[in-house]
Amino acid sequence: MPRICIYPKDVAQLTGRSYDAAKRLVRRAREAAGKPAGALVSVQDFCQLTGLDEAEVSRAINQRSA
Repeated sequence: MPRICIYPKDVAQLTGRSYDAAKRLVRRAREAAGKPAGALVSVQDFCQLTGLDEAEVSRAINQRSA
């Protein structure tokens, strides 16, 4: 089953940013989507903030976790 949530570790590996910078980016995506603290961030939420292609990001995180 494909993953639809994205975590800071995924963002760090996809973008080449540090883990702390990736955490901030995930936090910004959560806030931009209007979700409360601690809520999961979907690939769609993350891609809307960053402008990355949702299909590419989804493919990348699902290949890595397989």
